[in-house]
Amino acid sequence: MRANRPLAWLLAGIAGWNLLTWTMFARNLAEAHAAGEDRPQGYWIAHTGLIVVNLVITAVLAGVSWRSLRAKG
Repeated sequence: MRANRPLAWLLAGIAGWNLLTWTMFARNLAEAHAAGEDRPQGYWIAHTGLIVVNLVITAVLAGVSWRSLRAKG
């Protein structure tokens, strides 16, 4: 899939924003777990799953954006 240049830049911006926010969330979650925050195990599993899925989506968006920006035309 290729997108036109303005859309490719938008996708790149969204990918960058996702990367920033989800890595910050992952760091905060890891710090909370290391501090011994009392939560059910399902909480940690669900939030870790959300982080992984959203970082995969970020990688896909970044890949589409990169390919579109590098395409000639």
